Amino acid sequence: MPATPLPAFDDNYIWCLNEEDQGQWLVVDPGQAEPVLAYRQDRPPLAILLTHHHGDHVGGVKQLLQHWPQVPVYGPDDPRMPAGTRPLTDGQRLTIGPWQVQVLAVPGHTASHLAYLVADHLFCGDTLFSLGCGRMFEGTPAQMLASLDRLAALPAHTLVCCGHEYTLANAAFALAVEPHNAALQHRLKEAQAMRISHRPSLPSTIGSELDCNPFLRTHLATVATAVAATTDSCDDRVAVFAALRRWKDGFTA
Repeated sequence: MPATPLPAFDDNYIWCLNEEDQGQWLVVDPGQAEPVLAYRQDRPPLAILLTHHHGDHVGGVKQLLQHWPQVPVYGPDDPRMPAGTRPLTDGQRLTIGPWQVQVLAVPGHTASHLAYLVADHLFCGDTLFSLGCGRMFEGTPAQMLASLDRLAALPAHTLVCCGHEYTLANAAFALAVEPHNAALQHRLKEAQAMRISHRPSLPSTIGSELDCNPFLRTHLATVATAVAATTDSCDDRVAVFAALRRWKDGFTA
């Protein structure tokens, strides 16, 4: 069963991964405590995983620890993380209950951003979105592109559990880049149906993102040509990616 996305704030998702046989579970990026406490109060999670320090991803940790003081919290080695966070490093592997957790450093959105690969679920915070990627608040285009390349190399069936419900807004931009992409057109219709029925458009899959997400397609002529019309310098993939991100930053549907 895929992980459960709990809506928070206007468009955030807090992710809960459950092991049904023994009722074990873990939480990723609880920006608010209330959705987590409303979801399950029968037993504490085995752990809280944090991808980066932004308040809409960590703001609920303090209250959750007041409710469950023994729950370990893991996240980046960054002084901006909540007090008591156990620091993780790239390539580290954790055993949390029935799960093996692989830690991936994916700098770009923030300098210390991590992603977690757990049982074919990729918890990627604000690095990779459905049909988009995060803004580069602290990293460089080269760093962000390398991080996205790393995630794009995961198996196609990997479930992309990102931090925000941005699919429809991202689809508008993606179609401006590749208006004739049939897979993207199908993904948009699918996401529209999900949102109309008040269902999350997530998780996506790495395979779907490779077919539809322009930020994972900067090596293709269709994307590079579209981007070239917006800039004077577009001579390698980093330049294409940087220009694509600038285009997205100023895009209005």
